[in-house]
Amino acid sequence: MSAYLLILSEREAVAWVLRESRMAFPPTNRSEVNRLKPGDELFILTTRGCWHNPTRDRTRVIGLATVASEVVPYDRPIGIAGREFTRGCEIRVHALAPYLTGVELVPLVPRLAAFPDKRPGAWSIRLRRPLLEIGEPDAALLREELAAVTISPDVAIPGYLAAIRPVGKAAGARG
Repeated sequence: MSAYLLILSEREAVAWVLRESRMAFPPTNRSEVNRLKPGDELFILTTRGCWHNPTRDRTRVIGLATVASEVVPYDRPIGIAGREFTRGCEIRVHALAPYLTGVELVPLVPRLAAFPDKRPGAWSIRLRRPLLEIGEPDAALLREELAAVTISPDVAIPGYLAAIRPVGKAAGARG
């Protein structure tokens, strides 16, 4: 099995993923999306801009999930926060940090092989995609760090869904 950072950069996408227990992918052909298989491990990551307050918020790993189905094309694109997504897969969330908490990524970058360029700010370019494959040493470190801050998804998800509001008229999920 492989492990990936599942990168979410919009709060409405976080709400959709947690509510639906699915991940949706844009129409671009990404090799890492094509390689996803049931059983692969997903470290749910929210970017600094995800919550619309980048001066306050940090890039954080907020949860742990596994891929629960093959990635399949949708009959009709799904709209989330004004973007269209054409394929996706089911996921199972196993652990989730409470809303606006999690494991801050920046202090871990020097220890993560997934970010070979350790210059300040240079590592973040690797987060401009839906998935970033990581090796087992990185996954082990993230598992250990998450264990200290996560709770049951059944307890955490209602807090996310209550706090996340759509942005603008065109936002929200439709399917």
